[in-house]
Amino acid sequence: MFNKIISTFAICVSAISFSTLSVASDKGMIDHGMKRDIVDVAVKTGMFNTLVAAVQAADLVDVLKSDGPFTVFAPNDEAFAKLPAGTVESLLKPENKDQLIAVLTYHVVAGKVRAADALNFKSATTVQGQSVSINVVNGRVMVDGATVVLADVEASNGIIHVIDSVILPK
Repeated sequence: MFNKIISTFAICVSAISFSTLSVASDKGMIDHGMKRDIVDVAVKTGMFNTLVAAVQAADLVDVLKSDGPFTVFAPNDEAFAKLPAGTVESLLKPENKDQLIAVLTYHVVAGKVRAADALNFKSATTVQGQSVSINVVNGRVMVDGATVVLADVEASNGIIHVIDSVILPK
């Protein structure tokens, strides 16, 4: 039974990885030989405008441009749009910088964790210090209830997994 579950998950991860390559190529994320760090990839794709603004407001750009490696569970702009009205604007205020840093670093894991590695983890400790849950539901990788919609986007200093919701520290 366990082997059947592993095989089913491996097929799902392979499908996610294959579709990721196609979508990533279409979005200009893969540029055949040119190395971009996590921040540069996020900017180039155009689907992380809110995340990039938040990283800038939190003064985390240099950290995410450093050697890493990092795994970033990156909420796209649609994920931020799901938050209650005014949440993003409030987090971007200078007086809420510590809270913004906590939220952003909760989306980052030290090291490079590919989607296939999810087979070995039930959780991962974030840079913020708390753990996120990792599981598979109906063949989809979930991180704290957010669905990974695009996996294994390569960067020179790590990997990005695009998620459909902003995850919040407990």
